[in-house]
Amino acid sequence: MLAAGARARLPQLVGSRAVRSVSACASRRGLTALQARTRACMHTSWPVARVGPVQGVGHQISQQQQLRHCHQPPLRSCQSVVQQRRQRSPQSRGGGVVVTAHDQDAAEPFVITTPLYYVNAAPHLGGAYSTMAVDVVARYQRLRGRPVTMITGTDEHGEKIAVSAANAGLEPKAHCDAVVQSYKHLWQQLDIQYDSFIRTTDPHHEALVGELLTRCYEAGDIYKANYEGYYCVDCEEYKDEADMDEHHNCPTHRRPCQQRSEENYFFRLSKYHNDIMALLQKDTGFCVPESRRNEVMAWVSEGLRDFSISRSAAAMSWGIPLPMDPSHNTYVWFDALAGYLSALAPEGTASDKLLDTAAAAGWPATHVIGKDILRFHAVYWPGMLLSAGLPLPHRVFGHGFLTAAGQKMGKSMGNVVDPLILVKAYGADAVRFYFMAELEFGKDGDFSELRFQEKVNASLANDIGNLLNRTLGLLTKNCGGVLPVSASEIPADHPMRIVAEQQVPETADAYERMAPHAAAAAATALSRACNLHLATEAPWTAFKKGDEAEKEAASRTLVAMLEAVRIVAVLLAPIPPAMSQRIFDQLAITDSISWEDTAWGGLKAGQTMSTAQPVFQRLEGDFVIQKTAEVATAV
Repeated sequence: MLAAGARARLPQLVGSRAVRSVSACASRRGLTALQARTRACMHTSWPVARVGPVQGVGHQISQQQQLRHCHQPPLRSCQSVVQQRRQRSPQSRGGGVVVTAHDQDAAEPFVITTPLYYVNAAPHLGGAYSTMAVDVVARYQRLRGRPVTMITGTDEHGEKIAVSAANAGLEPKAHCDAVVQSYKHLWQQLDIQYDSFIRTTDPHHEALVGELLTRCYEAGDIYKANYEGYYCVDCEEYKDEADMDEHHNCPTHRRPCQQRSEENYFFRLSKYHNDIMALLQKDTGFCVPESRRNEVMAWVSEGLRDFSISRSAAAMSWGIPLPMDPSHNTYVWFDALAGYLSALAPEGTASDKLLDTAAAAGWPATHVIGKDILRFHAVYWPGMLLSAGLPLPHRVFGHGFLTAAGQKMGKSMGNVVDPLILVKAYGADAVRFYFMAELEFGKDGDFSELRFQEKVNASLANDIGNLLNRTLGLLTKNCGGVLPVSASEIPADHPMRIVAEQQVPETADAYERMAPHAAAAAATALSRACNLHLATEAPWTAFKKGDEAEKEAASRTLVAMLEAVRIVAVLLAPIPPAMSQRIFDQLAITDSISWEDTAWGGLKAGQTMSTAQPVFQRLEGDFVIQKTAEVATAV
């Protein structure tokens, strides 16, 4: 009953538009009117190129431009796209999984990425949340023995960056350098172990972007056209009428969008509509969780529209020039998304071999991003990679947003949570544990400083820290701090051994599903069961009043408790890594932590334990975020 009771339960678009013509290009390809309309039907909030005469908002492409791009490589069939992925991906398990050592050979590289963060301002809590989650998954994979590459970095080009730099009286690169250092400092404070930090201003990244653009251009998927529409500088995107209010205000930034008319280059995303839809339908693990996949399928089902990939250098000078037309600079996604590849290509690689070098260095990757940029990673990016003849990502995980005390975070509300203030006040282990254990990853989550202190104190300071302290104290007092028996001698039917052997696979399964909240719940279920068992057995009473047999049983109880805590330390090592290491130090274990250490029987008879020291201090004192909010509101 104890074992069963202790087990953790693991959880498991906009309006369509009709494009009304069959172009000369369609005729040359021998397409029916229906097929042509299907290929021309497109959807996105980015500037759009329409094939043929179109009524309504947008622009027209000349017949000469249409004919220029009629001869294109044949589309890969939907079936071939999915078959290729199935040959290199494990079977999906419903709600989405991360490829792990359980699914593939442990020697296969594992690449996982955060978003590349936009450097218009200092890092915020949302970025820290994504990065902590990716670090947790990367640490778990390392524990399993996989060769891991965790990629993070910064997106540093664009009009918004230039404006932010000018407002600060800086050149764009100087502005970027300062913000990049703030990201690196925060990642250090949060104990983030990234393997590659890519900046989109790195020379080899700029060269790779040029190679990627050239491939897509040679495939006939990049063309020049005019467009007009409403542009939000803060979003750095064009808005459809349905995406704005009646006054053409951006709903996110609540500022008027600017009406613009420009001639730019476009990527022919509409060409890959069938491939992307087949990918989403047949590979249910590509876009996760399931709710995000449903969102993306709804977008794609309404048709994909070609999107702008450039701005004129006169309009946006801070960017990477297009190799086919240096008078235009790369616009957002061909620059930012390509960073996932350039992060894998060593500096010094020949400029015409960067893509292939990156692909051979561990690609494809798992992307972890906020749901606000899901479309670009799950739709645009696959289209770009298909055009360039490169493998698609393993999967895209779109997580939710963070709120503060139930309210959307915003400077005007005085409730923006500065992650640096939080980690300096409470430490990396506490911050990592709260956001990974308390919030269900994938859904929107709320930060409350009161709940933060309660959750961390209850799980880390009380259930684990006090348990270890009490047990080591009893061992020192009654056994001289020396283990009387090996953990392997504890019978297989011992309640704590049963619970441990249940929680280890549950924890592993949760990490593999990218559910750190469920992993933490499964791990701490073992520590809670230990506290209950210790209170029930009361070994201190046996040591005081019991006979020799009772004292021997009491000493075995202590060994079982310490062995269970050792396993808890391994299970939680990806989340509060420093605390897990302190537990190993208390248990006088000098070996580095490995997932193999989750097997029962690690502690040996005759081991001398270290003197009991708190492995986690209780969080006490005034709320630091509340103070910050009060100051911000007063100002």
